[in-house]
Amino acid sequence: MKILVINGPNINMLGIREKNIYGDKDYNALIRYIKESAENLGVDVECFQSNSEGDIVTEIQKAYGVYDGIVINPAAYTHTSIAILDALKAVSMPAVEVHISDVNAREEFRRISYAGMACIKTYAGLGFEGYKKAIETLKSHCDHK
Repeated sequence: MKILVINGPNINMLGIREKNIYGDKDYNALIRYIKESAENLGVDVECFQSNSEGDIVTEIQKAYGVYDGIVINPAAYTHTSIAILDALKAVSMPAVEVHISDVNAREEFRRISYAGMACIKTYAGLGFEGYKKAIETLKSHCDHK
């Protein structure tokens, strides 16, 4: 099984930005955690991060026929990007949305998730563990097809 993990804007700034919300672990620690979690589950994983909406849309499109599922943390694009929603719908593969922070306990505008409308599940507020749970969810979903 192959999964693509996509991280959106400012995720590369983990460990620097708003530590009270996102913690003090950096982006490299997140990637190590994702790869270790996937390996323990017997899943191949590739990670991609971009601050550009168009690059994220392109990466989703390129995933078609290559990956079995997508884990996506659209970050700020969660609340604004219909383009990412449309790309996820276009490729018709299972996707799970992840947010490091509990977006539902934050500002009102963060409670709207366009990307989540194309996802089979969302994990929010679990920190890095949300990525592991997302990989487990996709593995289980694909195993039961």
